Amino acid sequence: MFKIGDRVAHPLHGAGTISEIERKKINNQFKDYYVMRIPKGDMRVMIPVDACDAVGLRPIIDSVRAEEILNQIPDLDVSQDANWNKRYRENMLRIRSGNLLEVASVIKSLVQRESVRGLSTGERKMLHSAKQILISEIVLCFDCSYSEAEERLYHSFS
Repeated sequence: MFKIGDRVAHPLHGAGTISEIERKKINNQFKDYYVMRIPKGDMRVMIPVDACDAVGLRPIIDSVRAEEILNQIPDLDVSQDANWNKRYRENMLRIRSGNLLEVASVIKSLVQRESVRGLSTGERKMLHSAKQILISEIVLCFDCSYSEAEERLYHSFS
């Protein structure tokens, strides 16, 4: 169970802070929800307390693990299927896994593909989402700005 002030990561929305625990009545039943604030864009996400495990909500990684992930990015082997649909499905599975190294591999493969062939609209949106997920966690791990975290990420590609 998380408490107010905990820094957590949602597999599809990125990292944020539990700002409150709200009780809502839905279908004549009361249910508790974590209200998570994501720094970029001041987004608010509500997660049912009893569904945290199913959703994949977890504490953010520490700065040592974040540094390890950033250092592993240059060595990530990224393969790209020629079939757009298959590539898209595989990348979505990687993002939904909640594994930041998998998210980093999606970012790396899409950045490489963009430099060679360009990206479809769907893949551009996927790249933006994957970057948001990884960068938001880096921001909270290192207590830095979004632009500093983005710079660290892109520095790891070179």
